[in-house]
Amino acid sequence: MRMYDLIVKKKTGGELSADEIKWMVEGFTKGEIPDYQMSAMMMAICFQGMTEAETLELTMAMAHSGEMLDLSRISGIKADKHSTGGVGDKTSLALLPMVSACGLTIAKMSGRGLGHTGGTIDKLESFPGFRTDIPIEQFEQNADELGIALMGQTADLAPADKKLYALRDVTATVDQMSLIASSIMSKKLAAGADLIVLDVKTGSGAFMKELKDSKALAEEMVKIGKGAGRKMRAVISDMDQPLGNAVGNILEVREAIDTLKGKGPKDFTKLVMTLGTQMLVAGGICKSEEEALKRLESVIRDSSALDRLADLISGQGGDASFVYEPEKLPQAPVQFEIAAPKSGLIQKIRCDEVGNCCLMLGGGRETKEDEIDLTVGLILTKKVGDRVTEGDTIAILHAKSQEDAEKVMKRYLDAITISNDTVEKRNLIWEII
Repeated sequence: MRMYDLIVKKKTGGELSADEIKWMVEGFTKGEIPDYQMSAMMMAICFQGMTEAETLELTMAMAHSGEMLDLSRISGIKADKHSTGGVGDKTSLALLPMVSACGLTIAKMSGRGLGHTGGTIDKLESFPGFRTDIPIEQFEQNADELGIALMGQTADLAPADKKLYALRDVTATVDQMSLIASSIMSKKLAAGADLIVLDVKTGSGAFMKELKDSKALAEEMVKIGKGAGRKMRAVISDMDQPLGNAVGNILEVREAIDTLKGKGPKDFTKLVMTLGTQMLVAGGICKSEEEALKRLESVIRDSSALDRLADLISGQGGDASFVYEPEKLPQAPVQFEIAAPKSGLIQKIRCDEVGNCCLMLGGGRETKEDEIDLTVGLILTKKVGDRVTEGDTIAILHAKSQEDAEKVMKRYLDAITISNDTVEKRNLIWEII
């Protein structure tokens, strides 16, 4: 088998076989196939596309390029949840303890934030002592005994994807649907969960800006998961403005805790409940969405969801007292109020720009090596559709210095559109697949 022949085959519209794809991925991972040949293949795929069978085979080959976790020692159905990323997306912090308290075992692999999107691990590390670099044995034991465990992705998990993504990133071949779907799903499948629920974002703060593209990605990933024998659900949710009111690590942790107490923002609570009902029904815990919703509401009322978050934190070395006393979490030294420049209705909040504001404050990474400030961020006191009067506070910046706050204030105001026109209402939940 020669890589040259496979490039010609794909370039001319041919379909690669399972054996050819497996050989190619193994050879590239081992360094036997050079970058320039794999770059040519990626470009050929961008122009010619991939069939459903090719996409599944590519995903499985990347998943099997490293360690495949075997979670069979954990009793019951093991569930994982993945978000395609956004601004203010602290969903896992509230959702996972809730569904775990309802009886579904959570065994989740998570990542760190990069760019304007936040990472679950960074947020959880707001709790002193909490660790995600735990041994696989402890991960499995916690999931089995506590009903919930979360760890960072290991270097041995889908190494082909890591190497291939770095190549795609510098050869303008990132935005091909099959390549995106196989990249995400290879890691999810390698992580070993029986049930995978996807939160696929759409809008200005999402990777996929257009609904049709988000839907296509969701459908592609659900097909891959089902083809690999996993239970799958996908929820397409809006990310055209930040989710909830808090953007920034500790600020989002506090908002997630409020939500577990039944005091969270309406949009964030609705998304958590939607994802939670899908997980409980797909996982066989509840027979209907109505029953699932009641179960989720009950674990908030009796505080068992909040207790399950404390179990997660203490089970991985963290100080769980902060779950019950979040006011002890550190705060940024400067809280700076941004005033509305004029009266009217908030028409639009450019979500990606709000994420960039948090990045400028020090709350995100431009490279994986960057250190982040867990205390900084923004609280949005007014959102799309709200009426404001000139001088009203529309956001509060949590910053390291007054200088930082003033710089970010200008950028935030540029991201806001205020007028007296009728506001076009967008759905929070676009579709469930």
